Amino acid sequence: MRLATWNVNSIRARVDRIVGFAVNEDIDVLAMQEIKCKPEQFPMEQFEAAGYHVELHGLNQWNGVAIASREPMTDVQIGFPGMPGFLKGHEGPDAPQEARAIAATVGGVRVWSLYVPNGRSLDDPHYVYKLHWLQALEQYTRDTLAASPGLALALTGDFNICPTPEDVGDPTLVEGVTTHVSPPERAAFQALLDAGLSDTVRPLVPTGFTYWDYKQLRFPRNEGLRIDFILGSSAFADAVTGAAIHRDQRKGEAPSDHVPVVVDLDLDGDDDDDRPMIF
Repeated sequence: MRLATWNVNSIRARVDRIVGFAVNEDIDVLAMQEIKCKPEQFPMEQFEAAGYHVELHGLNQWNGVAIASREPMTDVQIGFPGMPGFLKGHEGPDAPQEARAIAATVGGVRVWSLYVPNGRSLDDPHYVYKLHWLQALEQYTRDTLAASPGLALALTGDFNICPTPEDVGDPTLVEGVTTHVSPPERAAFQALLDAGLSDTVRPLVPTGFTYWDYKQLRFPRNEGLRIDFILGSSAFADAVTGAAIHRDQRKGEAPSDHVPVVVDLDLDGDDDDDRPMIF
């Protein structure tokens, strides 16, 4: 299985590029974030013509997540237990939930497409929401793996966190001043790893960013961030045979500000896969 995650920053604006990438790179499962559309607005025809099934969760022109798969998906789930909602000025357990999480099972792998809240600024209610959201995700992960320790679980998507200093190339991000690099955010990311997950890409791709802001020539200067991840349980991580960050997808006409992150999986120990490695 070849699995990818990509914050596409509007599926309708970039559908040709996205479907073309999936087909050309032989992607079996593509988790997408920031689709920015309602279900009836999703360009389903292009994906179906390319041989993909799609499950999605979108509420309006903001956020939105989806999974495209060559094989049928089962056990589709919107959101996870305890996931908080958000509406500025509206606090409490009844705050409306945003379109930030969808899961499906494909070929024995439980795949989540996640768009973690941005946080906005350290003094913004959205930052508190982000930390609560991550705490709920950690608890869900712990509970899931405690119940099914052999599950091949993948949490993929835009986490809006740079876990280490090496993941930061944008000089405007400063610890103690901006989000994405604050100690509580990094601790929340580490808590996900402590819950039984591992970063399946960095051991195989030791350098590289996944996001570059559109402003201030961030991409030509390579002042990027690594905020898009494929985190996997032990059963998932043990099956990873290759990985890639597709930096070139930030080039060309009207790119997303994020690029795809891809892993190859050998789920049954078969050494006869003749597809090219993607290191």
